[in-house]
Amino acid sequence: MEKKILHVLEGREKHITDTEVVRQSLPTMQFRFANPFIVVHHMPARYFAPGSPEDRLHPHPHRGFAPVTFMLQGQGYHRDNAGNAMTVTAGDVQWMFAGKGILHSEGPSEEFLKKGGNYELLQLWFNVPAAHKAEDPWYQYIKGTEMPAVAEKEGVHLTLVGGGYEGKTGPLKNFTPITAIWGNVEAGKEVTLTATRGYWTLLYVVDGKIEVNGTAVAGYHLVVFDKGDEQADIRITALENTRLLYLCAEPINEPVAAKDNFVMNTAEETEQAIQDYKNGLFGTLEQ
Repeated sequence: MEKKILHVLEGREKHITDTEVVRQSLPTMQFRFANPFIVVHHMPARYFAPGSPEDRLHPHPHRGFAPVTFMLQGQGYHRDNAGNAMTVTAGDVQWMFAGKGILHSEGPSEEFLKKGGNYELLQLWFNVPAAHKAEDPWYQYIKGTEMPAVAEKEGVHLTLVGGGYEGKTGPLKNFTPITAIWGNVEAGKEVTLTATRGYWTLLYVVDGKIEVNGTAVAGYHLVVFDKGDEQADIRITALENTRLLYLCAEPINEPVAAKDNFVMNTAEETEQAIQDYKNGLFGTLEQ
């Protein structure tokens, strides 16, 4: 049985700073959240000439969820006021649990800027249950070499970032079950992925073009499937060489109040987070 498609959402351009533009496919006016998936941002490939000046997102706060960066090209540098400082290289993933509050900054690494090249990433916001939102922040770095291959066949190059699939377990840990698979499928090749019964299932097409369960989908588009109760297949045929990210997660059946850089359960909690940040309760962080 093929899983029913609810929405195909285009990633529209969104300015997150005066100079930084991402493609946002979640949330949209058409569809808000597939909790625990709150935000899907794709920072398209941007070329930096060798010796380019520093270009970073300045320190900013988060509370109540985990921003997750999937590095597609280049190398980023992350710092936070929980004491983490890490370069994130293409093919690797970082997961930062903001918990009760954290400040972090991010952008191309100094080493990358010296050499130059293309810089591209996906950043998703994974929500966490209310019971964990007030816990201390923590951080994970997952190397591509640690991710086991899944759905192996000629022309299909997919690895398991987190969760369980085909009896394998991805290295990314999370508060709720989330299976994350990413990679590429060569033109003309087919692959079938199986969604877990009752889970939210998403498929983001980074670039290229596919046919999924009879529907053509191009790059910068997010497919949201009906979570329903049935266990069903996601049948993918690559019409062009295509990079993609597949996500399947147990729903968090709690209210979502997302505002600015915070994901809480009530509007009062998000307003409190904003005030706490303004009052300096998130601490400090140098650029």
